[in-house]
Amino acid sequence: MPAPNQITPVQLNRLIGTPECPVLVDVRIEEDYQEDPFLIPGSFRHSHLDIDGLVNKVNGRDTVVVCQKGKKLSEGVSAWLRHERVDAEVLQGGIYGWRDAELPWLDCKHLPKPDRQGRTVWVTRLRPKIDRIACPWLIRRFIDPSAVFLFVAKPDVLAVAERFTAAPFDLEDVFWSHRGENCTFDTMIEEFGLAFEPLLQLARIVRGADTQRLDLEPQCAGLLAASLGLSRMYKEDLVQLDAAMPIYDAFYRWCRDAQSETHEWPEANGSK
Repeated sequence: MPAPNQITPVQLNRLIGTPECPVLVDVRIEEDYQEDPFLIPGSFRHSHLDIDGLVNKVNGRDTVVVCQKGKKLSEGVSAWLRHERVDAEVLQGGIYGWRDAELPWLDCKHLPKPDRQGRTVWVTRLRPKIDRIACPWLIRRFIDPSAVFLFVAKPDVLAVAERFTAAPFDLEDVFWSHRGENCTFDTMIEEFGLAFEPLLQLARIVRGADTQRLDLEPQCAGLLAASLGLSRMYKEDLVQLDAAMPIYDAFYRWCRDAQSETHEWPEANGSK
């Protein structure tokens, strides 16, 4: 049983990828990080010595603190956060516990360098439809919840990327792009080490909708219709992205744990 101030790896894993996920802060020292150079999806690194900076960053939101073994560093940082009236828990067993439970982890070798505020910055073409919405959803839910997305005219994407130290995506001849029959969403799942079944199924849905292969999954046509409808409803790309996030949340939850549920009307007993 976890202590009152702890959350288990399995419990935390159920929250990752959902809007209810707490802020995840990794306070391992550099030596411990190099022993296991990965992050729990959606987490960020922060020094255990900078409590004031961390308080400002979590901004009062529920927080889970992660260290190597779930002991002194995470216990101390979470206690300090609670002193500052932040609801903070410790990940039971720390990174060791997460690794031993064989839960998804984030490969950081291609993670863009963060800006001065600790955010990754991404840039792509204006007027997104599917891939350029799906990728920001993936990044916000599993890679960097504070990520910034810049939507600019296609001829200026690379120049903006260089001038503003942003990672270009879903553009020809850049790292984060289509590869063969796969779309950019597939590329991000592969390169960030997030190839677990619910995301892989969602990737097939995204791929089919994005590349006009609607036979890949029955849900492809629905995602395409919703995406095109959203693009007509919103002129501002960031507003469209905000509106689309719950749709991808719903598709992800269906892929993860709702596929066995069916819906019938009228009910078998004839009631309404």
